[in-house]
Amino acid sequence: MASSRKNTAADRRARIEAMRKAEASRERRNRIITISVSGVVVAGLVGFGLFVLNKENEEDKKAEALKAQPIASEQTWDPKKLGRTHVDKRVNYPQKPPVGGDHHQAWMNCNGDVYKESIPNENAVHSLEHGAVWVTYNDKAPKAEVEKLEKRVKKTPYSMMSPVGDQTGAIMLTAWGKQVTVDNAADKRVEQFFGKYIQGPQTPEPGAACVNGVTGK
Repeated sequence: MASSRKNTAADRRARIEAMRKAEASRERRNRIITISVSGVVVAGLVGFGLFVLNKENEEDKKAEALKAQPIASEQTWDPKKLGRTHVDKRVNYPQKPPVGGDHHQAWMNCNGDVYKESIPNENAVHSLEHGAVWVTYNDKAPKAEVEKLEKRVKKTPYSMMSPVGDQTGAIMLTAWGKQVTVDNAADKRVEQFFGKYIQGPQTPEPGAACVNGVTGK
């Protein structure tokens, strides 16, 4: 009997030990799988991160290359000959729309603002002084192109848009001392002009506000 009880106890200990070994083996396998999966995930994230960075770098290079190209048919005025005095009267600007000069002390809001009606030149010129790009159009501009440009402006700080009925071109872009007439919203000169002149080197007062000004309402 004693021998039988010893054998039973020994068998029980052996089974328990076997179970412990099996559990330890499962834990090791799980750790290996977890580490392997984590390694694959980390490698994937690193690879994706590098892909995104490379893509962003390529896009930045393309944008810089586009900005470096001269803008076809762009007109330029000497900034030293453009007045910057604050006035409280109408100004007879030689360009339509104006590219700079004396202006009202209050600027038009130009934080992606789209104005459906004409706005005062004197306030708009003050916005140009702050580094804004002003997109304008007349009744010759196709409605679809105007709508596309409105979407572009609405998502672009330091830009604004309004109709100018008596301008010569159907669609025109203006910055301080700079102006160009474009064919449509997809014209590459739109991207060039925005990239070069929103808060660009021609800006007399870079960093000045484009909010808390005149709203046009």
